[in-house]
Amino acid sequence: MKMIAFAKRTRKELLRDPLSYIFCVGFPIIMLLIMNLVDRSLPKEAHFNLFHISMIGPGISMFGLTFVMLFTAMQVSKDRSTALLTRMYASPMKGKDFIAGYTLPVIEVAVLQQLVTYLVVFVLGKTTDYDFQIGNMAASIILMIPSALLFIGFGLFFGTLLGEKSAPGICSIMISLAGMIGGIWMDVDAMGGFFKRLSHVLPFYHGTMVARKAANGEFRQVWKSFGVTVLYGVGIYVISVWMFERRRQKELR
Repeated sequence: MKMIAFAKRTRKELLRDPLSYIFCVGFPIIMLLIMNLVDRSLPKEAHFNLFHISMIGPGISMFGLTFVMLFTAMQVSKDRSTALLTRMYASPMKGKDFIAGYTLPVIEVAVLQQLVTYLVVFVLGKTTDYDFQIGNMAASIILMIPSALLFIGFGLFFGTLLGEKSAPGICSIMISLAGMIGGIWMDVDAMGGFFKRLSHVLPFYHGTMVARKAANGEFRQVWKSFGVTVLYGVGIYVISVWMFERRRQKELR
């Protein structure tokens, strides 16, 4: 019950913030519409079109999850700056209650974002004579949960370590990094060299591959990248939970 009450409070705080609507709902839709116009302006003879709805649609759905990190970091750092967490540390709540209270509402936001994004992707696909299968899109949303967990973990980490002013700036760098190395805006495989090797080591590229392959029904090519996102997602989240609990215990002394 304590965890549920804290989760409801966090959900209300997220809903009060207009950035939640702008970045979670508005930004992915705007980017989809812009990239759809870019795709229509490219010659049909192009053999590989990164901006085709089959590629950019799932890619932007993955990119949208990076803002989950931003919201989580802002909320945790804000609660720390207002001394709310310090006061609540003296309550009967345990560390797992705080973590779940932050995680569950953000997971809800992430799923809602994915549903809205894929709805627009589905409609744009119809306008470009590309049919997405609803089952494949649903599978893509489910398989991207480890990626959502990854970015929530990063948000908890930065929100715990950094202040209210510095946490959003670091998250913005991470968002840009995920967009470039994740292969959302450029074909990192075609670039080769160090950039390709780096992207294949980090989880952002694999999260994008999971979204694209699943949304297009290419499930045989999903599981390697899915395994990488699971390992990174669980690893980063566990480290962030440990860091949060360590900080909590320190402030209780």
